[in-house]
Amino acid sequence: MDSLNSLIDGFGTALTPMNLLWAAIGVLLGTAIGVLPGIGPAMAVALLLPVTYGLDPTGAFIMFAGIYYGAMFGGSTTSILLNTPGESAAVVAAIEGNPMAKGGRGAQALAAAAIGHFAGGMIGTILLVVLAPTVASLAIGIGAPDYFAIMALAFIAVTSVLGASRIRGIASLLIGLTIGLVGLDQMTGQQRLTFGSLQLADGVDVVIVAVGLFAIGEALWVAAHLRRSTGKPIPVGRPWLGRADLKRTWKPWLRGPVIGFPFGAIPAGGAEIPTFLSYVTEKRLSKHRDQFGKGAIEGVAGPEAAASASAAGTLVSMLTLGLPTTAVAAVMLAAFQQYGIQPGPLLFEREPELVWGLIASLFVGMVLLLALNLPLAPVWAKLLRIPRPYLYAGILFFAAVGAYAVGGESLDLVILLIIGLIGFGMRRYGLPVLPAVIGVILGPAAEQQLRRALQISDGSVSGLVNTPFSVTVYAIVVLIVAWPLISRLVLRSRGGRKTAEESRTVSGG
Repeated sequence: MDSLNSLIDGFGTALTPMNLLWAAIGVLLGTAIGVLPGIGPAMAVALLLPVTYGLDPTGAFIMFAGIYYGAMFGGSTTSILLNTPGESAAVVAAIEGNPMAKGGRGAQALAAAAIGHFAGGMIGTILLVVLAPTVASLAIGIGAPDYFAIMALAFIAVTSVLGASRIRGIASLLIGLTIGLVGLDQMTGQQRLTFGSLQLADGVDVVIVAVGLFAIGEALWVAAHLRRSTGKPIPVGRPWLGRADLKRTWKPWLRGPVIGFPFGAIPAGGAEIPTFLSYVTEKRLSKHRDQFGKGAIEGVAGPEAAASASAAGTLVSMLTLGLPTTAVAAVMLAAFQQYGIQPGPLLFEREPELVWGLIASLFVGMVLLLALNLPLAPVWAKLLRIPRPYLYAGILFFAAVGAYAVGGESLDLVILLIIGLIGFGMRRYGLPVLPAVIGVILGPAAEQQLRRALQISDGSVSGLVNTPFSVTVYAIVVLIVAWPLISRLVLRSRGGRKTAEESRTVSGG
């Protein structure tokens, strides 16, 4: 009841004309910045930090929250339409959203994503209000073995459901893990795969990898095939969701937040893990499993709802523990410190107006985001009417600008081109791109958690399975790995019984 009263007071703060203006500006800026490949919400908030020196803290953080949610949706827009994720959480949206767009259903994919973000954000924010203390206490109790188990589950899940074979999925994952090794060893400081270059000591930024594999790889692939086809503009299609689409999407919209919110609250990869776990779940539960990889709308609706809910989960750890679980949360933590405010258990007592005003503004921002982007879905989809040579030339330009903006180094452009060529080669030989991106994102963190767990157990492998949580996760991993064999044995036994029954029927007749 205290939370409800505080939230009502928060709406009184968030609905003032000035704070509404900051929320609208944040949503607009976030969406626009998210559309640009390589410039994600973390960079947007970081760039705008100096601009907010003159603002009061409440208005600044309301705008930052709007940027966060807006950039997540903007990233999924280019991911769906151009197969070019604006930020890493939008990577999964390309798997089904881009085939939908190529099939003339880009507006439907964008509408499913917009409503998914709205549903995920609303449910996630409600859970933030109700469950923040409980989730925070659970997050405190999760250790290195549990984190490594979660990441192992992510690796196995993503290589099991994508691509023509598991071998190709594992090969793609190994490419990503290798790229993730570039830089300094986080525990020993030793250089790895830097080839003596100091500029590579910090590693290869995941934005450059995602943009290179998706945007550059896709542009090179399209360019290689333009001679064989006329490259006609792709039709936009009906700008609304039909009854059949709604029937297939309402359950994923509700399931996504259940997966996304808990993962947002723990430092295990931000929105990336829940988005592709949501994708795996929807593929397993769908009655249209044959459409996955060809444009299944469930594969857009579920992951996008999970991504939005994970953003709300991220705020749980940041506000109650001062623990940033994503790059955006880390930048926002720096913003809190800029104002002399320390997030943690006492923040709700010391700064109730700021905290509850920020939480209430998330509800306001979700409504603004839906009102802004749902009508614009067919407008965004008209990007596909641009002839492909001009469209992909523009993608290459913005991809290069985004990659250069990450570090301001010309070497980043060289790395972008090299990774783009790798992405082209992966498409040529049928390797799925997503496992490579996941390997880069989670590989270094998984290595660090593995080594911490082994250090705690004095090198004993049993230290990886010494908690009920990790044992449960590994049981799920074993089930995923063994499922094809189990299903094959079940089908074979059913087939054997059916053949025996038929033979008995024939002999009896």
